[in-house]
Amino acid sequence: MLELARTRAALERGMREGLHAGAQLCVFRAGRVAGELVLGLARPDAPMRNDSIVLWMSSTKPLMSVAIGQLVDRGLVRLDDPVASHVPEFAANGKGEITLRHLLTHTAGIPNAHKQWSRESWEEIVAKICAAAPEPGLRLGVDCEYHVASAWYVLGEIVRRRDGRPYGQYAREAIFAPLGIRDFWVGMSASDFAANRARIAQPYASTEGKLAPFDFWAWSGSAESLAICRPGGSGWGTARALADFYAALLRGGAPILRRDTLESLTAVALPAVHDRSFNVTLNRALGFVIDGKEFGPASAWYGNRASPRAFGHAGYYSSVAFADPTHDLAVALAWNGFAPADKNDARVHAALDSLYDDLGL
Repeated sequence: MLELARTRAALERGMREGLHAGAQLCVFRAGRVAGELVLGLARPDAPMRNDSIVLWMSSTKPLMSVAIGQLVDRGLVRLDDPVASHVPEFAANGKGEITLRHLLTHTAGIPNAHKQWSRESWEEIVAKICAAAPEPGLRLGVDCEYHVASAWYVLGEIVRRRDGRPYGQYAREAIFAPLGIRDFWVGMSASDFAANRARIAQPYASTEGKLAPFDFWAWSGSAESLAICRPGGSGWGTARALADFYAALLRGGAPILRRDTLESLTAVALPAVHDRSFNVTLNRALGFVIDGKEFGPASAWYGNRASPRAFGHAGYYSSVAFADPTHDLAVALAWNGFAPADKNDARVHAALDSLYDDLGL
């Protein structure tokens, strides 16, 4: 495997600056692991390892895109189906015209129907979103405002009703198991937590160059926090697992997805759209974000060297994972430190640009 010396130096610089306690990176090229890096601490009493289980936040979102794509392949849904044709109560308060495509492109007009991490049950959260009204002034299918959680719970409920399995179980059995991936969860069972707790990395907050373990219950690394199935952001796993997922997409989606379905999910659906939540311009696909460095540093989610065809997603100031088809490259990178937005953008670009240097791209 490659040494990735420049990338290591960039990640070490972030540790010296107090942005993260540790980092984990895995790179696939041409279907094989080309390099892996682990640095620093997973917890105060344990080093980061390549099998450490880290929190991926919204880098989890593309798993749902694939889950919906699988339902399309099975003839159970269509992307332009009204949500209410699968979840009838969702039509309440004028939401009858919202489609699966609107949810996947953040143009459904319900970004605030559910946002915060919650101890409510899945059923309670879905019922609350179904009862909500669209946000005034948001044009359906036109105005893009990041749906941090609401759309993904509804999509997960569609998976549950059409397939029969809860979303967390579905992701494990229908997406990861066929790829031979074990180390990723969107909602971890108590028995899996007991078996893997020694590998779970502690998230840290970075404030003015100083790190402190996160005590927020949902991000703490506790059994309760890992048990949450929040389909837009509660994925825990290894960098190798998520990079392996993207490597499968680079192979055309087999064996988890038909190639034509994958192409429809990763094609630009909303070019140069202004996201009101982030206040940035992005190229949005269906649950994926396409490379957008032409719109400025805040839109360069995959650094400054990724090809225009790169697709993936980032997680709240802590992770990024993507596929670059031009270079047959799949990358997953996570830090266990939530850095401020400007410093996070800088460390993403430093690490990923260095990675492309190390790979000679």
